[in-house]
Amino acid sequence: MMPPEEESPDGDRDSGLVLLHGPKSGSTRKGCDPFAQTQRSKLQHRRARINQQINKEMRMRAGAENLFRATSNHKVKETVALELSYVNSNLQLLKEELEELNSSVDVYQNDSESISVPMIPLGLKETKELDLLVPLKDFISEHYGEEGVLFEKEIKEFMELRQAMRTPSRNEAGLELLMEYYNQLYFLDSRFFPPTKTLGVFFHWYDSLTGVPSHQRALAFEKGSVLFNLGALHTQIGARQDRASLPGLNQAIDAFQKAAGAFNYLKENFSNAPSLDMSAASLTMLVRLMVAQVQECVFEKMTLLRAQNDFLTRLQLAQEAARVEDVYSLVHQTMSQPHVKDYVPFSWITMVQVKSEHFKALSHYFAAIALCDCPAPSDAELLEQERAFLQFHVTMPEGPSLRVLLQDPEERRKLGKAHLKKAIMKHEEAMRIHGLCKILRKMDILQEVLSFAHKRSLSKYSEIDHEEDFFETGEAPDIHPKTHQKPEIKSPNFSQVKVTDLFHRLGPLSVFSAKNKWYPARRVHLMRGENGFGFTLRGDSPVLIAGVIPGGCAAEAGLKEGDYIISVNGKDCKWSKHAEVVQLLKSTGKEGVDIGVITLQGSECPKAVDRKAAVMSSGSGMLKSNKENSRKSLMNSKSASTLLVWSKKSKRSKKSTYSGVPFTAVGDNEAMY
Repeated sequence: MMPPEEESPDGDRDSGLVLLHGPKSGSTRKGCDPFAQTQRSKLQHRRARINQQINKEMRMRAGAENLFRATSNHKVKETVALELSYVNSNLQLLKEELEELNSSVDVYQNDSESISVPMIPLGLKETKELDLLVPLKDFISEHYGEEGVLFEKEIKEFMELRQAMRTPSRNEAGLELLMEYYNQLYFLDSRFFPPTKTLGVFFHWYDSLTGVPSHQRALAFEKGSVLFNLGALHTQIGARQDRASLPGLNQAIDAFQKAAGAFNYLKENFSNAPSLDMSAASLTMLVRLMVAQVQECVFEKMTLLRAQNDFLTRLQLAQEAARVEDVYSLVHQTMSQPHVKDYVPFSWITMVQVKSEHFKALSHYFAAIALCDCPAPSDAELLEQERAFLQFHVTMPEGPSLRVLLQDPEERRKLGKAHLKKAIMKHEEAMRIHGLCKILRKMDILQEVLSFAHKRSLSKYSEIDHEEDFFETGEAPDIHPKTHQKPEIKSPNFSQVKVTDLFHRLGPLSVFSAKNKWYPARRVHLMRGENGFGFTLRGDSPVLIAGVIPGGCAAEAGLKEGDYIISVNGKDCKWSKHAEVVQLLKSTGKEGVDIGVITLQGSECPKAVDRKAAVMSSGSGMLKSNKENSRKSLMNSKSASTLLVWSKKSKRSKKSTYSGVPFTAVGDNEAMY
């Protein structure tokens, strides 16, 4: 993962995500659509309302349970028990209503008239509003020694960004909005979340599928929930594509692969989530579901690209369909596990099982038409078809040798008939399972797809069935699954949305972060002596006093090795380059110069100061128990930039590098003033 690049205040702000700011009372951001009255947004609003009701009922239940345990009065206990049964009944009804919303997959599908099997998208996690104004102002005053009120604009801008990301639009701009907020959380973590203290605010999020509320003080929960919504939004974008066209299929494949990547990244880097939708078991199921949906799109892409009806093409389609059946069977097994079964909507489990049976039927159908509709091979084609057919079945079919089978039309018809018989059985099983789910029965398009495929197989069977067939149709062996395009799990590319730290005025993160502590800023008046000021400077942003000559002007004024220059004559120098600070010092006259400095606690020794980049090694600031806190897991990004915010260290070190020699003998890379 790549954290956002830290830039100076004068950096290029236009390179990041463009924000459209309106009046303060009703600002609008690109990628945010809070008032859209689409079917999807109405569904999300209903989900939010049900979440609030579930939260209310759960608070009432907790209170009733506490009273039940505390009281010894039998009459009160009876009353409370009655109230508890009423609350539990309400909760069950609300959860059933939410399950029905989560099963409304047809709302997220495209509006095309073409018939496609519906995909399963996820609804977004809902969150409560969060007021950070007072906690952040207090932290700025206490930790950074700055007036908190001077940073109200930045705090409000961050809160507006959080409000906007709650309602992302279902397009690339909405994805960028979530990415932008996630990247800003990196800076918020570094600035305001020290490892030994909490900010005192709770992050509230509702479970995507059950609506059960959870809250934590850890910023990791906020980051994980945003990542979950990034994956969920990808699923919605994938589901809405018109899969009757090649561009639509490619976009759907890309969206589902990115959704799988987001859920997989969440599973690997965030642990101990308080909500079930972010548990390892649920995320494993979601990754497998997205991979299966990618595989389904690959099969549909094959049917578009391979329009020719030759023998080998139909064998490939049969194996692609068998591969889709294979991955959906794995998803169904995962959904049927004890900890997942009671959590996932029944309609999802049923649809996955229906798809597994449906694609198994299709694999046998394409095998049958390859055998029955294609002519026997010529001598030139025979060897190639033999090779393909040798790897086609899981077990070789009973009967004559492979060469005889391929060249004898009657033998081909018999095996084709066996495949069609199995196809019809699987179509009927898919339709039976479909009929067991009340929600799926309402989904006309799925019923239409299953019915069409079943009738097509029946029609083909009638066509090749002869009245004089006295032999009993054999058992067709299963088809070996194979795909020409393996799904790719695409991890989120956080560096694609560049952001500037909203709180950059606090100073460079290498020094001015929540993890560092420093002594109160000192103001030192310095006069220039015959040999200059008597110190050496090194580095940029902020410039470090690398050495102080004993007995010199700087030493007498109270400057120490390891001090950072934060101002010169009242001008803020936290972000100033080496040359800029030197120029300010050189421009002073006989009256001297006022220098503002700070000293990091525990870093008074120059060698300790020289390791200042190490404070950023924890990456995006997870809980200690979380893997994302380790530098190793964060360094997996393929990007050319390094993970650390201070990736520009090498450029700085060319100007000066502390060599450990006495300051009376200045090294080549240090400058004495």
